[in-house]
This record gives sequence, structure tokens and C-alpha cells, in this order.
Amino acid sequence: MIRSMTGFGEAEVRTPAGLLRAEIRTVNHRFFSLNVRNPSALDRYEPRMKDWLKPQISRGHINLTYRIEGGNAESGPALALDDARAHQYLRVFRDMKKRFELPGEITLEMMARISELVVREQAEIPEVPEEAVADVTARAARGVVAMREEEGRSLHADLEGRLRGIGSALEAVQERAPARLTTERDRLRRSVRELAGEAGVDEERLAREIALMADRWDISEEIVRLRSHLDHFRGMLDEDSAEPVGKRLAFLVQEMHREANTIGSKANDAEIEHRVVDIKNEIERLREQVENVE
Repeated sequence: MIRSMTGFGEAEVRTPAGLLRAEIRTVNHRFFSLNVRNPSALDRYEPRMKDWLKPQISRGHINLTYRIEGGNAESGPALALDDARAHQYLRVFRDMKKRFELPGEITLEMMARISELVVREQAEIPEVPEEAVADVTARAARGVVAMREEEGRSLHADLEGRLRGIGSALEAVQERAPARLTTERDRLRRSVRELAGEAGVDEERLAREIALMADRWDISEEIVRLRSHLDHFRGMLDEDSAEPVGKRLAFLVQEMHREANTIGSKANDAEIEHRVVDIKNEIERLREQVENVE
């Protein structure tokens, strides 16, 4: 079964620090690319997060977000008044007012301008157990996998339709190929006889030229290889395995495009060229879809 690289999953677990939530969003990427956002309480687990995800998600751009709710793990340091320093400032201001006979009153607005009177107190944050983080990550990843498999079924149906379209056009090319060789052979014979006139035609040499022309225009090998790629592609779509196949499918699409180009360059026939255009259009749609296959 193929899987898409687009997915979403979430999970939560109760911890001493509060309710830990994990959310994972994935989109297509050639490799495994992980972006993590987490509260400081989970910083020490960040090197392990890739290990927790890799068994289930082999590649894609992955956004992993953790939140801790109902606790102080995300609230950050608490703010408090430095009482001793505030009393010192009040004492200094009162002394200045008295010594220099200054007008006015000492107000809250005046004191609030002194930034060092407010200090940060680091609240004690309960530890979040590693097994809880690993568990919530794994369960969110399973949600991603389930969605990727569902998307994969839709991709499978679309890719099968593209393969049928290529196969149908390829059959038309194969049916047309002998007729276009016969037509060109007869045209060449007529042209040579008209040019030779009464001098006559060297039938043996003409036969050799026709054989060379037929060899240059022969597309049977390209048709066989392209059909083999189609069969191989279809076989990988139907594999009953969790192994990622996206990169192998992308390689086959490149090879299909190569064979289609060769058939087109050898065609020398309008009907075959039109069919090759249809084949290349379907191959391009295959390529676009395969980019999202894990």
C-alpha cells in the first residue's frame, strides 16, 4: 500500500506538569525534515524526537508541536516586586525631597519607571517524564500514518487511471507502427523509381536502404521497455508492504519519460506523435502525483 506524505495527527497525555499535547503535520519532501516547537520543559528530549518518529514516518517535512496546558511549564518565569530595593528607592527619594526642598509627591507612576524593581522568579516546573513524551509522540505519529494511508488510497486510484491511459495510448502506437513503416517503404520505392526513370532501380541496394530505414525507425524495443516500466510501477503500487516506494516510483517515471521521448523522436508519423503527446502528458501527471508518495 502506498502512502501520501500529507498527514495530520494529535494526541495528549496527563503529566505532573499538566496536559501534554503533541500535534504533527506533514507535507511532501525528498528527505526526512523535522521542525520542532516545544516548551522549555521538553528541551532535553529534543535529540530523541527524531528517533521516536522515524519508525513510522520515513520522509516528508514534519512540523511537530508540543504544548503543556493546565500547568506552569509554558507560563515562563513569574514576575515579582523586589521589596528591599523598592524601600531603598523610596528612602532615597524622600531624602532628596527633604534635603533639596523639592515639590511633588512620590507616585506609583514614578516607581513603575524603575525596571529593576520588578524581578523574574523562575517557578519550579514539575518534570515531564520521557516515557510520556515518547508515548504522546508515537500516538500522534500513528494518526499521521492513518491519514497518509487514507490519502494513499486516493493516490493509488489516480495513478492507476494514469497508467491505464498510458497503456491505451501505447497500444495505439504499437498498432500503428507497422503500417507507417509499410507506407514509408512504398513511398521510398515510388520516389526512387521516378528518379531513376529508364535507368532502372538497383533492387538490392533499395532493399538495403529500406532495411536501414526500418531499423532507424523501429520502436519495438522502446515499446517493450515502456510497457515493462508500467508493469513494474503497477506492481509497486500493489505491494503489500509498509516500505516506502516513492523514490522508486519517481525513478520509473523518469525512465518512462525517456522511452516516450525516444518513441517520439523515431515516430516520423503524425498519428504516433499525437499519441506520444498523450503519453507524455499522463507521465507528467504521474510525476506530479508521485512527488507526494512516501
